[in-house]
Amino acid sequence: MKITKDMGIIEVVQKYPDTIGVFMYAGMGCFGCMAARFENIEQGAMAHGIDPDELVAALNEVVDAAEEGADKEESAEVAATN
Repeated sequence: MKITKDMGIIEVVQKYPDTIGVFMYAGMGCFGCMAARFENIEQGAMAHGIDPDELVAALNEVVDAAEEGADKEESAEVAATN
């Protein structure tokens, strides 16, 4: 698990930009909000009535899928050069 509920919202978005869609879908599209700058995922989820564990699971699914896609792309590039 790469993302945990004690990580900051902005920290996660900056490190894993693919997670923006998950936050938006959950109704947490307030990246310009001052609270997002100091709240962790659990605090933000609770403020929006969202189960933090479910949110973290969805965020990690997106990150894993993005990394898996990047790995496949890298493998294809290596194979094409050989």
